[in-house]
Amino acid sequence: MSKPIVAIVGRPNVGKSTLFNKLIGERRSIVEDTPGVTRDRIYGNCDWGGRDMIIVDTGGIEPKTDDTILRQMRFQAELAIESADVIIFMCDLKCGLVADDRDIAIMLKKSGKPIIPCINKCDGIGATPAEFYEFYELGFEADPIPVSSLHGSGTGDLLDAIVDALPPAESVEEDDDVISVAVIGKPNAGKSSIINKILGAERHIVSNIPGTTRDAVDSRVDNEYGKYNFIDTAGMRKQSKVEDKIEYYSVLRAKMAVERADVCLIMIDASEGITDQDTKIAGIAHEAGRACVIVVNKWDLIEKDNNSVKQFTDKIYTELSYMTYAPIVFVSALTGQRISKLFETINSAFEESTRRITTGALNDVLSDAMNRVQPPSDRGKRLKIYYMTQVSVTPPTFVIFCNDAELFHFSYQRFIENCLRNVFGFVGTPIKLVIRQKGDDNDK
Repeated sequence: MSKPIVAIVGRPNVGKSTLFNKLIGERRSIVEDTPGVTRDRIYGNCDWGGRDMIIVDTGGIEPKTDDTILRQMRFQAELAIESADVIIFMCDLKCGLVADDRDIAIMLKKSGKPIIPCINKCDGIGATPAEFYEFYELGFEADPIPVSSLHGSGTGDLLDAIVDALPPAESVEEDDDVISVAVIGKPNAGKSSIINKILGAERHIVSNIPGTTRDAVDSRVDNEYGKYNFIDTAGMRKQSKVEDKIEYYSVLRAKMAVERADVCLIMIDASEGITDQDTKIAGIAHEAGRACVIVVNKWDLIEKDNNSVKQFTDKIYTELSYMTYAPIVFVSALTGQRISKLFETINSAFEESTRRITTGALNDVLSDAMNRVQPPSDRGKRLKIYYMTQVSVTPPTFVIFCNDAELFHFSYQRFIENCLRNVFGFVGTPIKLVIRQKGDDNDK
């Protein structure tokens, strides 16, 4: 089921991105002492008190501005507020309570969402200073929480308050063998049609469950191929001035669906061919490390000859050169053509994404690869690779230990990846290589 969403909002330059990085445990947002650095929403996972949640960083809100970029940032923040279950309202102790804080507070109260005031830059202050109590004037139900996003002090209290404010965790029992499938793509690519065909064709539908987020509908299907939860999403539109808000919200929908999926179906309209927007959507699933199946819909509308499938396949893999591992299924949601093949491909991609390979088998492949193509060298120093081991799945992730991570060029990493795929397959799933210098605790 979907994770609750926690949005961090506030004026520019109050420390939102620093707090975001601290909460998710990695430096993902750009931190710069310049208003307006964070323009788009950025997402990360956080686990506290047994609750998984998605933290959303937003650009600063300027309540009154004619600047195009600042208006855009406000739109982004408004959409994050609309989709959030809990909102962290961040203010700056050193600046004190300012007029813009009051204006933002009014906007947040209208949302009807739980609001947690978070007062940043409370590091090294000892006793609570008098100016901290100014923020009680904002009139929220929750007490302001002092934090230092830079040093992390107070973040435990903040996370405790967030968990208390979250809606109750769903008690729905989830089957371990259910495959969650996100269907993503442009508008009119046939996402809903393919799900409707599946629901209409299969007799053993357990239930239709309204999505816990406000943007998707989950459809549970049990059939002879297995158990599935299909997540339908709105189409990701091309960006335009008229439809900016729709575009931003649809990207959020797709990312949330991908976040809770095991396999992503990337829907492409055969009558349009693969477009730039398709490549952007595919990139979301690829970057998330999800198993992927490319589904070419409306194949019944195409005039075909003996080379049609090959030509279309070559075109897709040319445009999606980073996703040649993803199988392609040509279907028709209208006629039901190859729906059974689609289920088989989903199952296969899921199984490949959860495969584990023994360390012995991996190092046999690694040794053979190094015998065929010698590791690179630079200025007389040659890369030495000691061994490789698998550390996780979804996606399959491998750590390779070597003498010097700087010598492990990207091209040689790609060569090793291709060798792994040639021997073990991994069709339908990205794989991740982590290069670690022996004796170094940090990944390179």
